[in-house]
Amino acid sequence: MSASIRNLVAELTIKADAERVRDASMWLAQSGTEFGVPEEELNRLDLCLNEALANIISHGNPAALTCPIHILLDVRRENDACEATATVSDAGPAFDTSSATIKPRPQTLADAEPGGLGLLMIRSFSDKLAYSYSHGRNHLSFSVRWIETR
Repeated sequence: MSASIRNLVAELTIKADAERVRDASMWLAQSGTEFGVPEEELNRLDLCLNEALANIISHGNPAALTCPIHILLDVRRENDACEATATVSDAGPAFDTSSATIKPRPQTLADAEPGGLGLLMIRSFSDKLAYSYSHGRNHLSFSVRWIETR
C-alpha cells in the first residue's frame, strides 16, 4: 500500500508593525481553515505566530523593522498523520529562538518581571521548533501535529 501525501502552501508578506499582526492572524485562520487544519491546532499556531511577530517588533533592529516579514504556512498530510508548519522569516540579527535559554520562572510575584515568556509559550504550544539563518534572514518554524479522523 502506498502512502497518500498531500502538501498545501500559503504565503503572506507583512510590514513589521503591530497592526499587521492582526492581519497575519486573520490570514492564518483563513488559510488554515481552507487547508483543513483543526481549530485547536490553528489556535496553537496563531499563539506561536503572534509571539514570534511580537518578538521581531519589540526586539528587532532597524533592518528587522524596515524589511518585510515573510510568513509561510505549509500543511502536510501523509495518510492520517497531519502537520501544519508556520515559518516566519525576518531580516533581524541572527537569534536562534529554538535553542535560546529561557529566564527561570520567578519564585514570587515580587520577583516577576514583564515579558520573557514568549519563547516558553512558543516551545510549549508547538510540537516541533526549528531555526536557521540564511541570506541575512532568520527563519523560525513551528509546527503542530494531529491525526485526522474520518
